[in-house]
Amino acid sequence: MTYTDGWAAINLEMPARVPHTEYSVTEHWDVIKAVTGIDVGPFSPPEVRRRGSLALMEAWNFDFRWSTLIGGEELAACHTDMGHAEYAAGGVDRRDTITCPFATPEEVLAFDPWEVYGPRDQAELTRRFEEHYRHQREETPEQVTMTGVYVTLVSGLIDIFGWEMLLLAAGVDPKGFGDVANRYASWIQQHFDALGAADVPVVMVHDDIVWSAGPFISPRWYRQYVFPNYKKLFAPLLDSGKKIMYTSDGNYTCFIDDLANCGVHGFVLEPWTDMAYIAEKYGRTHAFIGNADTRILLRGDKAAIRAEVERCMAIGKACPGFFLAVGNHIPANTPVESVLYYNEVYEELSRR
Repeated sequence: MTYTDGWAAINLEMPARVPHTEYSVTEHWDVIKAVTGIDVGPFSPPEVRRRGSLALMEAWNFDFRWSTLIGGEELAACHTDMGHAEYAAGGVDRRDTITCPFATPEEVLAFDPWEVYGPRDQAELTRRFEEHYRHQREETPEQVTMTGVYVTLVSGLIDIFGWEMLLLAAGVDPKGFGDVANRYASWIQQHFDALGAADVPVVMVHDDIVWSAGPFISPRWYRQYVFPNYKKLFAPLLDSGKKIMYTSDGNYTCFIDDLANCGVHGFVLEPWTDMAYIAEKYGRTHAFIGNADTRILLRGDKAAIRAEVERCMAIGKACPGFFLAVGNHIPANTPVESVLYYNEVYEELSRR
């Protein structure tokens, strides 16, 4: 039973097989057709697409379902639309609209989320978190499911200001932008307080704090304005005994120790973050999920795909909390044969 394996890994109780999850492949309709036989595509009715996604997760015994509740919609009253490149099958996610409500860095530095978004009803937030978690649990009972926050701090600032105005403001006045981060953290805290009160065992904290090359502001800035706020945000989660799984895109290797010090229980990572460092230093104390590289699947070389799965297994297999995943997603343009072969190699090597 896959829930048993996933829950054991989260709790650092070495399961007999390496548990597994993936991202975006649940919307790779050609893979779903090949695995499940369900005739589904990007323009199929929502219920057919949902049935296909769930059938793939069941067929491949996924152990962990990544999910958050609080995202950009919470910031809709004032945010930047950066548009969206084509990623999903059929280009259904492409969006060419680009708007930003901020004209100058000074407007960014003066921003107060309490004035713009206002307070939230704590009981209602807690109810929403519990309802979201129950829905995930009912839909995929064989997986470790969760609820959580996507726009934790840096991701919230990116959503509000967009990259151009964020970097301008941070460059013009790093301290002033740190004050903006503090104000945002004090506002998002009410969501974390409500999440701490919710009856859910696992939470996902998402925050894209870096690029693929690493931090985009001085690391000193993060250690002054991001991680101290994390400790405040995470306190109600830790006090209520929840497991905190943390996700950031890009290369956050230089901040692994900072995040561990903030109390996270697990790391979700892309291939740029050094999984070997996590395994060596935190492999007995923390869970981690990753970090096969989707670019290898895209090239379609079977020998390279096998070598990449072997690399991940060599790093993580001896660690009780390791889950295998393609860390930077399996998009719809990945060759079906590559995806099927990747999963075949995983299954072959998954037993401990």
